[in-house]
Amino acid sequence: MTVSDGGPHMNGGTEATESSTLPMDDGDIYVCQDGPRDAPALLLVHGSASSTRSWDPMVPLLTGSHRVIRIDLLGHGRSAKPADRSYALPDQARRVGAALDRLGVEHAVVVGHSSGGAVATALAEQRHDLVTALAFINTGPSLDAFIAPESAAFGPSQWPPTDEQLRRFASTGFSRAGYQIPQELLDEVRAMTYHTLTTTMQATRHYMEQQTLPDRLTVLGKPLLVIFGEDDRRWRSSSTSDYRAVPGAKVELLPGLGHSPLLEDPPRTATPLLAFTAIHAVRVG
Repeated sequence: MTVSDGGPHMNGGTEATESSTLPMDDGDIYVCQDGPRDAPALLLVHGSASSTRSWDPMVPLLTGSHRVIRIDLLGHGRSAKPADRSYALPDQARRVGAALDRLGVEHAVVVGHSSGGAVATALAEQRHDLVTALAFINTGPSLDAFIAPESAAFGPSQWPPTDEQLRRFASTGFSRAGYQIPQELLDEVRAMTYHTLTTTMQATRHYMEQQTLPDRLTVLGKPLLVIFGEDDRRWRSSSTSDYRAVPGAKVELLPGLGHSPLLEDPPRTATPLLAFTAIHAVRVG
């Protein structure tokens, strides 16, 4: 069963945006779909403390040739935020796979931003036939590449945080001069619980402690594109060389952009992604 949250919304493209909530065993999962429903599926997975909204500027650039699907991971955005469910990456990936099954998607190119790339990897590990190719946007290859923040953002006693605290917390996620963080992105972080914020971040760390992403990807043998803002202040951009150990991996560095090129410069981010999906997307029927 799919519960609509208000019906279709026009998105200036070939078809209306369809937003819906999928009742799942662990809690409701919020899903957005854009573009022709008979086009190749392109799944966009957000990072920690983010949501489907982080992809808003990119979507119009992708719907000309794709059925674009966005999912709020459990604990994020407009999905449920239970305190008694697992937020381990394999469990998040399992829910994503189940959501795609509900939507009738049999094959998809999966794009992950930041820790969303780790979720995409876990999905490919579980559902090898479902994931035809992987694309990462500023996903660090291992914890060695992580740039630790100078101080903790906030503790449980400071939750929910103020706009000023959120902007300070999010500031390292952007590097383009003059970029203003959209208010709706700050609001969606504040809508998380302190438990879901910290637990989902710990889950990414645990997954990457077990095995680096290049090691996982080499075993999978999936086509891989890595797009990376060269001025990232959360993951060292020089670490992208680690991905070259994955056979056939393609790495695109974007000078002048930081951790969130999908928001800082959507057209420059979409260009290599569309060239990649033109080769690896699977057409319906």
